[in-house]
Amino acid sequence: MAATSPITPAPPRAKAAGEAPSAAERPAVVGLVLAAGGGRRLGGRPKALLNHGGRPLVERAVRAARAGGCAPVVHVVLGAAAERVRERADLAGCVVADNPDWATGMGSSLRAGLASVRDAPRGGLGPGGSPSGAGASAVLVLLVDQPGVGAEAVARVVRAHRAGAGLVAAAYEGRRGHPVLFARQHWAQVAALAHGDRGARDFLRAHAAELTLVECADVASCADIDTPADLRLLDPDR
Repeated sequence: MAATSPITPAPPRAKAAGEAPSAAERPAVVGLVLAAGGGRRLGGRPKALLNHGGRPLVERAVRAARAGGCAPVVHVVLGAAAERVRERADLAGCVVADNPDWATGMGSSLRAGLASVRDAPRGGLGPGGSPSGAGASAVLVLLVDQPGVGAEAVARVVRAHRAGAGLVAAAYEGRRGHPVLFARQHWAQVAALAHGDRGARDFLRAHAAELTLVECADVASCADIDTPADLRLLDPDR
């Protein structure tokens, strides 16, 4: 019987000049939804549970992150009525972090979210082992109470990062808003400066020269829901 020669695998195909990277080769961006607010000026109605098209508002932010190009595994920070949010909202495929200090302001939620992303195991939770945090090059922060911020605004911010920017924010007629993206090298300092209800404002002010603003006013609205009058923003037809 003739000997069989070992099969040598073909070398990987070289990329043509200018060829775009595949999905697996693009920097992974993890979405982070801050959804801990208790809605004090809304009569104590947790913002994550506000009705948007018959579903809890937090689901919209998660969909926007995924549809805009973030990894399927989205991190969500809960605080007020966290157990009720878990019961009512479909957060399948999300990593949910609790912020027991949510009443102190957005800073504590941002710190909790960054810790969740930083400490997540690599892959294994999303389709195809999508990065859940450890393999990500950046985190993109969305606020639950801005239903006018959708997938297109997320996609523009993500594209700016994949083009080389490490610190990116959506802009609305030139004014900085959300979503905001932080490359991995910034996470520790963002967390260190996140206090009270200021979130990442102090960090962004200190790094204004490095910030890339991406205009999104033509595809999104940064209006947030704080008072009963703002509940009109929940109309899905707006």
